[in-house]
Amino acid sequence: MSPLTSSGDVTQVVTLGETMALMKAETPGPLAHVSSLSLGVGGAESNFAVALRRLDTSVTWVGRLGADSLGDLVQRELAAEGIVTLAIRDADAPTGLMIKERRTPDTLRVWYYRTGSAGSRLSWADVPPELIAGAELLHVTGITLGISDSAREAVHQAVDCARRSGVLVSFDLNYRSALWPPVDAASEFASIIAKSDLVFAGESEAAMVVGAAEDPLTLAHRIAELGPTQSVIKLGADGCVAVVDGHEYRRPAVRINAVDSVGAGDAFVAGYVSELVAGANTSARLRTAVRAGAFACLVPGDWEGMPRRQELALLDAIEPVTR
Repeated sequence: MSPLTSSGDVTQVVTLGETMALMKAETPGPLAHVSSLSLGVGGAESNFAVALRRLDTSVTWVGRLGADSLGDLVQRELAAEGIVTLAIRDADAPTGLMIKERRTPDTLRVWYYRTGSAGSRLSWADVPPELIAGAELLHVTGITLGISDSAREAVHQAVDCARRSGVLVSFDLNYRSALWPPVDAASEFASIIAKSDLVFAGESEAAMVVGAAEDPLTLAHRIAELGPTQSVIKLGADGCVAVVDGHEYRRPAVRINAVDSVGAGDAFVAGYVSELVAGANTSARLRTAVRAGAFACLVPGDWEGMPRRQELALLDAIEPVTR
């Protein structure tokens, strides 16, 4: 039986991947000279899930966590956001950890401690097929493809299950060079793209798979030629372009003073997906996507700045104070 939300509705979106504990320095400088670190959680799929839930879309996150205090932290934070969590607690492996070093005021360096983690041991046996079959959309990322052989197999099996069940498949390439070389990633990405309905990629990620191009719309068309009906290229401060059912779209970014861009891509994808499952047209999907991505940049943190639906209009506000 598929997990239910508190309102009794079947979960609309399912995602799977690794969420880690996150320690970060609040001041610039080498970690060797930082006296304290703040503790939180982070992970592409859970960032996406938080953003979806705040946009009033029900979502289930599937993953493995250590039977440790950091696993407790991850599960508690996700549950507090209203996300249905299917967390397998592993007594033989720790919850993964990432540490952010703010080496300069404008640059971050991320150190990952995920080899042998509980999350890297995710397998298809951890994912109930009926959960996917009962959803409207399955969302996967290239990160989960890269963390281990068993996680990669879980992604492929989940995507195949969704296709058999008539469930939409969303894929965000989300390449991480720390996990694997580009040539290996590109081959796996191409395989999942061919089985996906929606694909999201940055310019360099798309070029890994389909070759470089001067116009990002060319990249979107090339990805669409591999199978998906919706191909979106994320351009950061330049907005995005998309090819949907053969039609071209361009959407400028919302102009903001960015504080921290981590999680912006996850928010962007969630904005698009939330509107898609709500039945909105492509223009509305892209509008919410760029707004959600902008909000994620306005505060420090991976997911803390994800907007609630009623907050999206704040980017149009003329007056700085709302009373």
